[in-house]
Amino acid sequence: MSQQTPENDDRPELPELVSVLPLRNSVLFPGSIIPIDVGRPKSVKLIEEAIREERPIIGIVTQKDARIEEPSEDDLHTVGCAARILKVIKLAKDNYSVILQGVMRIRIEEITADEPFIMARVSEISDVVAGSELEAEALVANIKETAKKLISLVPELPREAATLLDSVTDAGQVADLVVSNLDIEPAEKQDVLESAEVPDRLRKVLTLLTRQLEILKVRERINSQVQEEMGHSQREYVLRQQLKAIKGELGEIDDESGDVEEFQKKINEAKMPAEAEKVALKQLDRLKQMQPSSAEYTVTRTYLEWLVELPWSISTEDQIDIKTVREVLDEDHYDLEKVKKRILEYMAVLKLNASKKGPILCLLGPPGVGKTSLGKSIARAIGRKFVRISLGGVRDEAEIRGHRRTYVGSLPGRIIQGMKKAGTNNPVIMLDEIDKLGHDFRGDPASALLEVLDPEQNNSFSDHYLEVSFDLSRVMFIATANYMDPIPPALKDRLEILELPGYTRQEKLAIARRFLIPKQIGEHGLAEAGVELRFTESAVFELIDSYTREAGVRNLEREVSAVIRGVAVKVVEGELQGEVEITEHAIRESLGPQKYMPEMSERTSEPGVATGLAWTPVGGEIMFVECSRMPGKGGLMLTGQLGDVMKESAQAALSYVKSHLVELGLDPEVVKDHDLHVHVPAGAIPKDGPSAGVAMIAALSSLLAQRCVRSDVAMTGEITLRGLVLPVGGIKEKMLAAHRAGIKRIVLPERNEKDVVDVPEEIRQEMDIVYVKTVSDALAAVLEEETAAESADADLGSRADPPKPQTEPHAGGVEAEAGAAPSS
Repeated sequence: MSQQTPENDDRPELPELVSVLPLRNSVLFPGSIIPIDVGRPKSVKLIEEAIREERPIIGIVTQKDARIEEPSEDDLHTVGCAARILKVIKLAKDNYSVILQGVMRIRIEEITADEPFIMARVSEISDVVAGSELEAEALVANIKETAKKLISLVPELPREAATLLDSVTDAGQVADLVVSNLDIEPAEKQDVLESAEVPDRLRKVLTLLTRQLEILKVRERINSQVQEEMGHSQREYVLRQQLKAIKGELGEIDDESGDVEEFQKKINEAKMPAEAEKVALKQLDRLKQMQPSSAEYTVTRTYLEWLVELPWSISTEDQIDIKTVREVLDEDHYDLEKVKKRILEYMAVLKLNASKKGPILCLLGPPGVGKTSLGKSIARAIGRKFVRISLGGVRDEAEIRGHRRTYVGSLPGRIIQGMKKAGTNNPVIMLDEIDKLGHDFRGDPASALLEVLDPEQNNSFSDHYLEVSFDLSRVMFIATANYMDPIPPALKDRLEILELPGYTRQEKLAIARRFLIPKQIGEHGLAEAGVELRFTESAVFELIDSYTREAGVRNLEREVSAVIRGVAVKVVEGELQGEVEITEHAIRESLGPQKYMPEMSERTSEPGVATGLAWTPVGGEIMFVECSRMPGKGGLMLTGQLGDVMKESAQAALSYVKSHLVELGLDPEVVKDHDLHVHVPAGAIPKDGPSAGVAMIAALSSLLAQRCVRSDVAMTGEITLRGLVLPVGGIKEKMLAAHRAGIKRIVLPERNEKDVVDVPEEIRQEMDIVYVKTVSDALAAVLEEETAAESADADLGSRADPPKPQTEPHAGGVEAEAGAAPSS
């Protein structure tokens, strides 16, 4: 309760003209002391002049409309209160806090000035005592009694307020004191202020006071009712129960809460299919009957949120322009012409027939060749949203189909989560690392993907959490994989494989210059520092040849970043500025010793060593086969973590050599009295596959005939006991690996000639490709000097042609066993 001072005879004399200070939401009564904030320009000028001129009295009137910034005469009440300025505190520039004390009621007779602030001619309004004195005393007594009851129900009011009330004896002052402290509208206070007759004023105050008391009693009754209904488990429910009880007292009970109304609106806006809308409305009806504090309420609410937030009817409009798509693909990716051609075909058909159910593209290739970024480019080219879902290591079928809602913390599967994230029903979804899906007792995620990727049935995909069908037919799915073998056959049947085998040396140079180097310069802030960095061609080739040996360009980008980081340090230290050229010498200085050194001539400088070619999930690699002999009984020892198929190739190679010693010009006693040891270095890495057969025979023949294998030749091919060379897979990857290693001649099975078409023209021009049909042809092409292998070839030629094998399980197939092991 604000302080009230009794009126006395030493109050200042009211001047004829006073400056008028309008208040927005407050009413000042005589005897009351209130603080106000002054910030409006006219009000600030009024206070500053009052302080400067030492004016004892100012007029305080209340605005009729608090929203008006600059009130005029018509916007002000004519009855107000003269006030004395007790204290002024400057809060900031043009902002004051002023403490005012009401002195007397006044009436504005005339506004004499509006600038720089309002000036008015005013007159005092004296209290009029009418009626019997007993009536006034009774009203005062009732007011005091009611006010004390009110004070007891309001914990915020100090108990000293009752004592202050008893100290006031004047009837008019009692009314002013009580009404000034009531929490009522300014209009009601203004009505009391304008009451000059004391009894009338007392009756109005008593009415207002009684109403406030009744409100507080109802509030107390509501609190008591709520407390009785609540148990220990419903303490967090107190605010909602209070709200419910208040609405019950006011007769404003509404069965639908704010959440329910919002869900109803969202269901109408979502334009769900009839089946989904029926389920949503049913769950909404259940939600209305639940207590918000129950666990089931939260589960149902979360389920409804998923239903209304899925893009049932929201889609982006395709902007398919073949020229634009081609430009975007060329802008983001170098070469990959075969893959780009297939994507353009896909887009052209989609433009002609948007309803056609297209194939699911699967980008197959080693890491770092641009599979995932191709998906982003496709989405950008046609104006669709892009979502990436990583499937590496996923073993639970529920990750795809979702968990049933009976489980705690259940959620939809990754497909539905991706649709919600995209916000449209026709995004581009990248299923990354589809070859690394696992399976265990929790189910087979690959089998769950069959429904997702099958165009004939994904228009009604069923997620265990949603339990209603969702249409995935407009989604463009693109899968990526490092190698094909682990993909289940049923899933593979739904994919169209597009191979990205790797990049040549020249292609890596172009990619580094067009993409990698500018990107890293921008990310490291060298351009903003005023440094113009340039890599020479020899420096980039040094990075490619001596510090990276990969099919993609991911490690090349890392090495470029390492070089630029070294430049950044020197720039910050002030050693470099302006134009900076990175040379071959600077590369070695920054990255240290070369990681990969030319070793072909050193490894094959002695008889018994041949260079084979291997396929791995991360691209092709060269592989050395070494042989040695020692006194013994003609046994064979195999080392180097060889798989069963590779061990059999070594046994077959030895059997062929032993059966053709004469044709090869070898002494039978050499094999009879010696043991042979075949070793494939890098023994910690598992190796398997049939295509090392030619390299095995070349190494054994080189050792026994004491003829070195040419240092610039590499070979691949499966052998038979009759000396035939059968086709193998991974030709493109193997030729790229041979080219990276500096091989000039490559020996391939004759029936693999068709696979060389996919090899870049520059590699075919730089390499001497020798196609062989028999072992003798291969030996003639790989040994440094002519050997007796020609006689073996002649002998084979005089025999009947061997029967043609019915199946060729390894031709064009994947040769590595599960895991990242290289295959020969």
